[in-house]
Amino acid sequence: MAEEEQNKLKGYGGGGAVKGMVEVNPQPQKGLTSKLIDWVEKLIVKLMYYPQPLHYLSGNFAPVDETPPTTDLIVKGYLPECLNGEFVRVGPNPKFAPVAGYHWFDGDGMVHGVRIKDGKATYVSRFVTTSRLKQEEFFGGAKFMKIGDLKGLFGLLMVNMQMLRGKTKVLDLSYGQGTGNTALIYHHGKLLALSEADKPYVLKVLEDGDLQTLGMMDYDKRLGHSFTAHPKVDPVTGEMFTFGYSHTPPYITYRVISKDGFMHDPVPITISDPIMMHDFAITENYAIFMDLPLYFRPKDMVKEKKLIFTFDETKKARFGVLPRYAKDDLLIRWFELPNCFIFHNGACSFLFTAICTLNSLLVGIDFTYEDQNQVHC
Repeated sequence: MAEEEQNKLKGYGGGGAVKGMVEVNPQPQKGLTSKLIDWVEKLIVKLMYYPQPLHYLSGNFAPVDETPPTTDLIVKGYLPECLNGEFVRVGPNPKFAPVAGYHWFDGDGMVHGVRIKDGKATYVSRFVTTSRLKQEEFFGGAKFMKIGDLKGLFGLLMVNMQMLRGKTKVLDLSYGQGTGNTALIYHHGKLLALSEADKPYVLKVLEDGDLQTLGMMDYDKRLGHSFTAHPKVDPVTGEMFTFGYSHTPPYITYRVISKDGFMHDPVPITISDPIMMHDFAITENYAIFMDLPLYFRPKDMVKEKKLIFTFDETKKARFGVLPRYAKDDLLIRWFELPNCFIFHNGACSFLFTAICTLNSLLVGIDFTYEDQNQVHC
């Protein structure tokens, strides 16, 4: 294997410290305050939480333990000896049982890998050791709020439990609270584990196939907002394009990262309300943003006992098309389309009549287990 490919296998561009990365070393605190907050939380759960089937903790979704490198897997057929590398994927896999609700998006990130070398295969699975996971391991149980809890007045109280733990330093929120459970991407010699509520985590793939979390990317402190789980790497220029969304202005922030790993200045995208924007698109000349009517509405969560994100069937959806190297959003053009929500897109190219092929199109979404039956690909 060439030296460049060896570095790719290792998950970073060479030895020593990783440029733009910070080590994650949270400092949570046990003690009387922690115990009192736990007691209040248990009381809230007992009085206000009505147990429901947790579909995403059973069957094929049931959590599994870590697996150290397991060598000499049985191979049906033949693996060419010239095939040398590792296939990796990530998904949600909670290490600790929830105190109340649970949603598929809540699980800790677990990376599964199959190392192929010299005609043999090795399997491994490891957690992405996020700040969140490190702190829950410190306490020996779940401490961070769950998306599955964010419904009704109960959801508001669980948000306040999290805020209280942060203000009293029971939890250290300085490194964020993401899970690294959604997607993996490789850029500038780094393998990144992503979840859209946090910054990327850097992974290293060892020679025997084992997986190690090195730290969190903040791009030399230039990244101060969340980072989508679906950034785009241009195979021609080597650049990576990304964005983050927030419930406070600016609601959307667009970023360009050079092939050398330098993150350029933020470009705020002006929209009227805080939304969930899970994905976007990049073409040769444009960035396409999806302003879709899935709104962040905590008041509706409490009043109408809905999840904190509310799909508004009365609103239109729209695409914003911006030159991809724009320094601001003055040149963005918005195009309306019928009411819908789009999780993912692909095969994007700029045509006058169509911008990209869309999939995971949902109408009337409430993020429940049953909503998967509404997906049209």
